[in-house]
Amino acid sequence: MQRLFNDPDDIVDETVSGFVRAHADLVSLSSANPRVVLARGCGETGRVGVVTGGGSGHEPAFVGYAGPGMVDAVAVGELFSSPTAKAFLEAMRAADGGAGVAVLYGNYAGDNMNVKMAARMAAKEGIEVRTVVANDDVCSAPAEERAKRRGVAGEILMWKVGGAKAATGASLAEVQATAQKAIDATRSVGVGLAPCTLPANGKPNFDIPAGKMEVGIGHHGEPGTEVADLESADAVANRMLQIVLDDHDLDSGDRVCVLLSGLGATPINELYVVYDRIARGLEDKGISIHRPFVGNYFTSLDMMGVTLTVMKLDDELAALIDAPATAPGMTVQG
Repeated sequence: MQRLFNDPDDIVDETVSGFVRAHADLVSLSSANPRVVLARGCGETGRVGVVTGGGSGHEPAFVGYAGPGMVDAVAVGELFSSPTAKAFLEAMRAADGGAGVAVLYGNYAGDNMNVKMAARMAAKEGIEVRTVVANDDVCSAPAEERAKRRGVAGEILMWKVGGAKAATGASLAEVQATAQKAIDATRSVGVGLAPCTLPANGKPNFDIPAGKMEVGIGHHGEPGTEVADLESADAVANRMLQIVLDDHDLDSGDRVCVLLSGLGATPINELYVVYDRIARGLEDKGISIHRPFVGNYFTSLDMMGVTLTVMKLDDELAALIDAPATAPGMTVQG
């Protein structure tokens, strides 16, 4: 393994330090907790604060979405591990401008536990906290058990919508309801081609045999629904799109936002090859793409593969997706 790090135990702190230095015009580090990144304007009086958090190794998620029009404060965890309750609490404190805090995060056991603990501590300090849990990963549980599904790249679109709604001056209840509508309208699926390696381990943390691909793989290498022979880009795109369409109530005439993300080691040009087929597949069904995002938006260290996220839009969601946002991981001009 040839990688760029110093002491593997320091890689998260050094990543956050470099990130904050590189984007000092948009973010800063909390003086109270070095595992909390704050957006410019965080804690604006009278505006609902938006908080998220998650394990490191998914950059630009989660820190990359701190910025005006998106997330106000981000709690940072170790590689592939939830942030602590203390980090979530400090993020809530920093984001609160007196109108309450919406915590928008993914459905993982550690995050669920630590967000709930932090919310209880915040309530004792007079901070009102409401949550929305992302569960957009289609292959992680059947449709009738959707509450058990993991949150993956659909979280990004939920953050985009939630942050834009908060920027309108909406109440905490309105931000929560709109973020919930956003994730309810979102489906994601991933395909892994090669595993990722945690620096401290020095070896892949799961196996995908040469010539194979794992359909429905999770962002931490959670098993998918099928290990299949590696297929062409068009065939992989068709598979992913069909999985999403089979789970979604999309009809001809609908509008969608599409986010296609590499998992860390997939060349950008290959993402565009996959996107081309997905776009044509949606067009063939009479579904229009209102806004696409293609790139490395939610990675898994050096995993090779791709995730597809599709959000069905109504007029409100389309306007919020189009609203201005300036974050290191996503900029929308508006």
